[in-house]
Amino acid sequence: MQGNEDVINALNDALTIELTAINQYFCQAKMCMNWGFHKLGAKHYEESMGEMKHAEMLIERILFLEGVPEIARYDTIRVGTDVKDQFEKDLELEMGGVNAYNAAIALAIDVKDAGSRELMEKILVESEEHVDWLEEQLDLIKNVGIQNYLQTQMGEGPDHG
Repeated sequence: MQGNEDVINALNDALTIELTAINQYFCQAKMCMNWGFHKLGAKHYEESMGEMKHAEMLIERILFLEGVPEIARYDTIRVGTDVKDQFEKDLELEMGGVNAYNAAIALAIDVKDAGSRELMEKILVESEEHVDWLEEQLDLIKNVGIQNYLQTQMGEGPDHG
């Protein structure tokens, strides 16, 4: 099915965000595991896999609309130098994603592409949930201090190799 070129471009822009997030969160998972923050490393790993599922859905939709997925495009991957910095960089990435998805959803509505709208709304909700979680972690750090926060992240998480 031939899709609207602007929607395909918006889907590719969303794909760029997801591909960037996969790499950023995966690297952060490995960093946190290395630092001994196994619970947090497991959370970053889970987020990376979630972003991979988003990328897969976007690729499938782009192909369905007879577009070409632009899988070599990435934004700057910002892994951060410590846990708080990671959260701040992740929040920036996710907020950019939320804004991009809202704009892309409006476009899909304008051109009457309900399938693309529905897909992006699903991803938007999950992105908003991640924003909420990140804001909560930053509030916890502010309220209990970084050392107390980090102490809660040292538990064992699943081993991801």
